[in-house]
Amino acid sequence: MLYRNSRKSGSLCITRFGDLRGTFFLAMKTELTDVSPTVKELKIEIEPQRVREAFDRISQQYSKAATIPGFRPGHAPTSVVRTRYKSEIRSEVLRELLPNAVNDALIEHSLNPLGEPDVQFENQEVLERFGEEPLTLKVTVEVLPEIKLDTYKGLEAVRRKRPITDDDVNKMIDNWREASASLQPVEDRPSELGDTVTINARGKIIDEPESEEIKVDDVEVVLGGPGVIEEFTNNLTGVKADETRTFTLEYPENYESKGLAGKKLEYVAEVTAVRKKELPEFDDEWAQSLGGDFDSAETLKTKVREDLEARATAESDRQLRDDVIRKLIDTHKFEVPQSLVDQQTNHRMEGVARQMINRGIDPRREELNWEGAREELKVQAEDDVRATMLLEKVAEAENIDVSDEEVETEINSIAIASGQPLEKVRAALTKDGGERSIAHRLRNRKALELLIENASITDGEWIEPKESS
Repeated sequence: MLYRNSRKSGSLCITRFGDLRGTFFLAMKTELTDVSPTVKELKIEIEPQRVREAFDRISQQYSKAATIPGFRPGHAPTSVVRTRYKSEIRSEVLRELLPNAVNDALIEHSLNPLGEPDVQFENQEVLERFGEEPLTLKVTVEVLPEIKLDTYKGLEAVRRKRPITDDDVNKMIDNWREASASLQPVEDRPSELGDTVTINARGKIIDEPESEEIKVDDVEVVLGGPGVIEEFTNNLTGVKADETRTFTLEYPENYESKGLAGKKLEYVAEVTAVRKKELPEFDDEWAQSLGGDFDSAETLKTKVREDLEARATAESDRQLRDDVIRKLIDTHKFEVPQSLVDQQTNHRMEGVARQMINRGIDPRREELNWEGAREELKVQAEDDVRATMLLEKVAEAENIDVSDEEVETEINSIAIASGQPLEKVRAALTKDGGERSIAHRLRNRKALELLIENASITDGEWIEPKESS
């Protein structure tokens, strides 16, 4: 690879292209065109003499090493060698000339590419007549734009905090009671909504008599529960243990299981048990059974409120940071490199896919509109890139630095959060250049903290965020 790619996978990290040294300047002419603030185009013209010199020298090297029938080894005429090894010699000449020509042109015009330059021949027919005419290249590179830092202190922002009510506390406690609930057999009545009915089920596709029978045993169906098909709830309500119910079910065309989508089945369900959920009483005994420092129901309620308040504060802080970043972006409009936007879009897409998998959703489902999602995420990714570049500029303006001790503390925090040994985490980060990425992230974090410290912040009423689809 001729050019260092500064982009890191998995996170947004913008690094300037390093100084290009160690090359010798070719006899050539260059011309720079500003296609946009982030795209530059170089026209490079390598003089015929320089091309001839490389062509002659490499041809001589081939002549000395070539074995051609009818000639003693190393004594074949150069013209014969050039004809026999035309493609190989031309490739060698271009491998020698092009990297140096491009590097020299980048140095001459003080360009720091973000990735590998795109090199195209403007007069490819000249390759058949080496040294007779200049060799002309068109080189396109992507660069960081020049950013003029405007107002970044005194940004107006609103702090909003979610109020914690008694209902919120009670809902949290009820969730804990639900998690501690037990299932008790129902013997004095038929099944009702909310009960758990255990069945052995056999299913047959009605229009496909030769199809294999579906057999599932010990399936627990929560009547009316989330995700339970309505027909199962309707046909298993009002049953007792040892009863059998037969019913038909037509699956929708978009059913997640392709083998059942659009199919009509007859089910025979043998009920083996009916149980109801019993929640524990909210009392001191139950609170103490949870462990920790809960010595009474009142202590538990106090702790739940404290936890909810802490979450609300963290949520408020996060929204405030987002508000300050948004105001910073709104006061600085500039073009951002497309390659960095694409990289960050991919990073966001991967995050969405991981969340879906964690929620039990297959991201490969055909009905998912990934193209539409990508366009939405691309807008967010562009803001990510712009924010990163602006925070870097603020850190530079404020001479913000990160110490080795701060990087070490962050690595230790990563190790604790991941449950991995410290040395193992440090070794992995060192191998992948992660320490540099951590320093970069900490520097931007400090820059954001400076913006918040110097922002004009007012308190506002809580606004419930919209749920993402």
